[in-house]
Amino acid sequence: MSFGIVGVESMSRLREYLAGRLEDWELRILPGSYDIVGDIAIIKIPNALRHRAEEIAKAIMEINSHVRTVLNQVSPVSGSFRLRKLEWIMGDRRTVTIHKEYGCLFKVDLEKCYFSPRLSYERYRVAELVRPSETVINMFAGVGCFSILIAKRSKADKVYSIDLNPWAIKYATENIRLNGVEHIVEAILGDAKTIIKERFVETADRVLMPLPEKAYEYLDYAIDALKPNGGMIHYYDFTHAGKDEDPICKVKEKVSRKLNKFGFDFKFEFGRIVRTVGPRWFQVVLDIRVNKRIKRADL
Repeated sequence: MSFGIVGVESMSRLREYLAGRLEDWELRILPGSYDIVGDIAIIKIPNALRHRAEEIAKAIMEINSHVRTVLNQVSPVSGSFRLRKLEWIMGDRRTVTIHKEYGCLFKVDLEKCYFSPRLSYERYRVAELVRPSETVINMFAGVGCFSILIAKRSKADKVYSIDLNPWAIKYATENIRLNGVEHIVEAILGDAKTIIKERFVETADRVLMPLPEKAYEYLDYAIDALKPNGGMIHYYDFTHAGKDEDPICKVKEKVSRKLNKFGFDFKFEFGRIVRTVGPRWFQVVLDIRVNKRIKRADL
């Protein structure tokens, strides 16, 4: 099996390649980009172009010589496991691949586990922030990408990699072995709320929350996981922002209301738009330093 590179491919080259084969209106409604995960390409083909699916897939494979399979994403990411429905178009009939990213190898079944190459830089950014001897908890770890990259690129003491999806944990366990970080990363199956309450209260120097759909709900559990002297939380959320609104400020205001309610002393050290996910919809990350813990029972 070939090892793919990090891939969010622009459609400009594909449009040029298909010029003269597709009509002008068909070229105009091609999506703005497609993903390459390992040796599998994933594209969202509009219904109006379904009759051109094989032609588009063939062009993708000709442009990207390492691609062996092309899949069409026919549903949005949804559900507790963040899955999407994929339809085979061309190449090998499979959804399992090995993706290479910053020297790490990630085996993933794209039909059974969530994975996005569009978070590649964010995984690298967070890994570079981890300090020597830290204990890190990843509350929504998937197949272990954040966790393994941290183990490979930092001197973290321990990384606990939690996920509710048994298939994600299966592949995370395999990826931990594949990357030789068994002594640092532990994959744990279960709900992060329960796992933290049972095992990790006041344990972590740093907590990752890379599940925008659930991060706000789980925020107080992330703080419970921090050591008594506090620590860092990497918080991810989706927000809608109008033309004159700042998405980062909107998420800061939302998080501040919750943290102030429980009396936490905190500071936003960094914030950025990770990506645009729809018209005026954004994924935002906040790096939150919690300086002092005040137990809710004492308020």
